[in-house]
Amino acid sequence: MNNLENKVIWITGASSGIGEALAYAFNREKAKIIISARRTDELTRVKKNCQNPELVSILQLDLSKHQELEFKAKEALSIFNGIDVLINNGGISQRALAAETKIDIDKRIMDINYFGSIILTKNILPTMLEKKSGSIVSITSLLGKFGTAYRSAYAASKHALHGFFDSLRSEVYQQQIQILLVVPGFIKTNVSINALSADGSPTNTMDPGQENGMLPEKLAYKIIEAIKTNKEEITVGGKETMGVLLKRFVPGLFSGMIRKQKVR
Repeated sequence: MNNLENKVIWITGASSGIGEALAYAFNREKAKIIISARRTDELTRVKKNCQNPELVSILQLDLSKHQELEFKAKEALSIFNGIDVLINNGGISQRALAAETKIDIDKRIMDINYFGSIILTKNILPTMLEKKSGSIVSITSLLGKFGTAYRSAYAASKHALHGFFDSLRSEVYQQQIQILLVVPGFIKTNVSINALSADGSPTNTMDPGQENGMLPEKLAYKIIEAIKTNKEEITVGGKETMGVLLKRFVPGLFSGMIRKQKVR
């Protein structure tokens, strides 16, 4: 998909952070974009800030409301008569010990991060299979490769995305459908501020790693390049991304190192 002009892109979690940066980046490519999130006022702000706002449509969406997602997918498909690229970016993080986290919070994180994305994917996928083209992008995390303290439910949800989309890629490869897993390290967004504590309340604290992380605009550029070059997976970030290699080749050493890291 070398040229994104007039392609239809649906981005979830587009009211801030990575999703907002992606909206601006795709808009500069003159793609037709649908931006979704819970907060319509923030989506309106993002649309106004786009270079080509006439190419942007707003579709309010709550990934935790699974009973509404099939209808939302149909609505998205009707806006520009199809979807060429689905970007599953919406999600929520966690900052709590597993032993102290209420099971309802584990379920909530999984409902949003995993099941919300899977439901949308399953409702958009048949149209891509029919035309034998399309891209499905899942924004995961380094925590989809390894876990750390205070992130048990979040890491589980991201691991689940890797399992699902790796399997799906094998199933749809012959139909020329791209499945791209984006594995970011620290990105400078509000993800840690909005992360859930053990009782479900937001932590309202910016992690040092997030504060000093890569700008989301840079990540957005790398994602677009990965779509254009038909990549299957990209890992993006700073020195923290070395954890993937350490986990693979020296797991014992890595395990000791990760236990010593300040992750809260």
